[in-house]
Amino acid sequence: MTMLKKILVAFVGGSLLLAGFAMLVLPGPAVVVIPAALAILAVEFLWARRWLAWLRERYKTFFSNKPAFCPKINNDKP
Repeated sequence: MTMLKKILVAFVGGSLLLAGFAMLVLPGPAVVVIPAALAILAVEFLWARRWLAWLRERYKTFFSNKPAFCPKINNDKP
């Protein structure tokens, strides 16, 4: 049963990962599909856990940056 689970996870996760990489150049939500595929593959494979951890760190650093200062516009002047 474990070998069947590993094969199933590899097939589903690998297919989703390939689709995600294709979505980098084709229309589609690659930024959602690739992490989801890595999460599926991480159930059975150590390399996928490492890639997913690396990707999480990149998302954290990318989204933790504060937005640039935007001065408030005063529209009350005549």
